[in-house]
Amino acid sequence: MFRRAFWFGAGAATGVWATTKVNRKLRSLAPDSLAARAADQAVAAGHRLKDFALDVRAGMAQREIELNDALGLTAPADPGAAGQAEERRGIAGRAPHRPALGATHPYDRNEDH
Repeated sequence: MFRRAFWFGAGAATGVWATTKVNRKLRSLAPDSLAARAADQAVAAGHRLKDFALDVRAGMAQREIELNDALGLTAPADPGAAGQAEERRGIAGRAPHRPALGATHPYDRNEDH
């Protein structure tokens, strides 16, 4: 009697376990679940790509500094020196041309009639 009850309980437990396992697998293969998983993978790939790009940019900057040092092309220590060089060439003091306030363009069609 106990032997039959044991095997009945073991069979029922195995059936519940198998049903749960199959239902879980079916839910994971549903279209919405697959789409969510694909979106998560795409976001993770985007983060990895961004990290890679930042690493490449940092490496490029480091290598540029190394090359500039090797070639003796270092920037001047005084930031005013660069501004003075531009003034000597006549670049820095030049302002862009802007019409006076109230002046209209000859093709301005926004006229009061």
